[in-house]
Amino acid sequence: MSITRHILRLYAKNQTQSEIAVQTGIRRSVLKTLIQQFKGSGLSFTEIDALNDKDLEELFGTLEDTPKTERLRILYDLFPVIDKELKRTGVTRRLLWEEYRKKNPEGAGITAFLFHFARWKARVAPIMRREHKAGDKLYIDFAGEKLSFVNKQSGESKPVEVFVAVLGASQLAYAQAVMTQQKEDFIQACEDALNYFGGAPAAIVPDNLKSAVTKCDKYEPTINETFADFAQHYNTTVVPARKYQPTDKALVEITINILYTRVYAKLREETFYSLDELNKAILIHLEVHNNLPLTGRDYSRRQQFEEIEQKTLLPLPAIRYEFKKQIFATVMKNGHVCLSPDKHYYSVPYGYIGKRVKILFSRYIVEAYIECERIAIHQRVQSEWKYTTDKEHLPPTHRFVAELESDRILQQAAEIHKDVRLYISRVLSKTPHEEQGHKVCLGILQLGKKNGAERLTKACQRALDYEIYSYDVIKKILNKGLDKFNHAEKKDESKMPEHDNIRGTEYYS
Repeated sequence: MSITRHILRLYAKNQTQSEIAVQTGIRRSVLKTLIQQFKGSGLSFTEIDALNDKDLEELFGTLEDTPKTERLRILYDLFPVIDKELKRTGVTRRLLWEEYRKKNPEGAGITAFLFHFARWKARVAPIMRREHKAGDKLYIDFAGEKLSFVNKQSGESKPVEVFVAVLGASQLAYAQAVMTQQKEDFIQACEDALNYFGGAPAAIVPDNLKSAVTKCDKYEPTINETFADFAQHYNTTVVPARKYQPTDKALVEITINILYTRVYAKLREETFYSLDELNKAILIHLEVHNNLPLTGRDYSRRQQFEEIEQKTLLPLPAIRYEFKKQIFATVMKNGHVCLSPDKHYYSVPYGYIGKRVKILFSRYIVEAYIECERIAIHQRVQSEWKYTTDKEHLPPTHRFVAELESDRILQQAAEIHKDVRLYISRVLSKTPHEEQGHKVCLGILQLGKKNGAERLTKACQRALDYEIYSYDVIKKILNKGLDKFNHAEKKDESKMPEHDNIRGTEYYS
């Protein structure tokens, strides 16, 4: 054991393996194995040097995977359970060693415990050295190899990307084929992964692809705005892997290599005719992968997930994330911006008149931003050349003038008839933009001046019955003279009109 101490002392003094081999006469292969054991132990030379020869021999005296003594066999049998317990929040190696010693008073000391656990860990998972806490991180990436499906109509083979996500602690994996690595497909795949796991981790770790990271930086990368919005929706954060540092996402890269064997190879002889067909097949083999026992353990990824990680994930919101598109627009002098795809206008606070704003819109929501600050939000209305206005966005003077104008119009309508006033009030309430509503109402009152108050009253009464509120309706009623009919005595619309060519019931008797 003295030569072992001497070798480790020289290595601790930063001497190279070649220099140590020359001084000690030990073969390079033996030195390499001994130094790997020392590095894998996580112990310092001072801690190793403090051991007596018997303990030192137990640590370094054998290179076989199977422990020789009964004490070590008992310890090694406990390592799968210890490894699983370490993923729980607050659980440390020292705490587990203390529990082990209570049950095994003659068991290994803390130094031997740490050394053999590191050695066992390196054997069952030689690359996955980083400890992962339950619910902490989800690692995501695209596989280097593509899958494909065949277009039924053209017979053309369509290559597709394969998105892979894996939870750090349990190693539960998710995989899905998507058409591209573009932002919309990427975010949809991320959302499907979270729904597969049934919760969100504290952080998502992507590679530096453009759909996730706009600008790479060692200390403060710029996250793609849409992906950051997605993460905020699910109450998680984005922590990109460092550029040229594959160890930051080693877990997902290892998982991808495993899926090449357990998914890709299984599908190589099958033909699929749609993306959905392909994803259903992927899911079948993915479940097999997740339910297979882990190497060196007697439990699967799925069992580990259900036992230690599932309950630590953040709950998903009731509403799924909506992918948002964006355009830029300049605020007009009336305090509105135009959403050009719909040709619809939305208000923003009057202080931003003349400013260029970014508009994010989804299927249901329209938001306006200036320098990452949201200044307005509206329900999306897909009607051309209409206005959606929040009164709080108008200047105080404009609001005051608008209210005065509304009161003046209602007063004019009341002077004609109470039903005219009722109809005008309904028009004002159903027109989102005050200026537009005022123009409609003034046009209706102008028709009264042209056709007379009595005819306008009857036209409004008729339109009220049908619950249609617009200038065009009143104009058509007056132009066609429909107001002259006694609308109070409504005829049964189901009754057939009399005509010489229509046979009555007597004909068939």
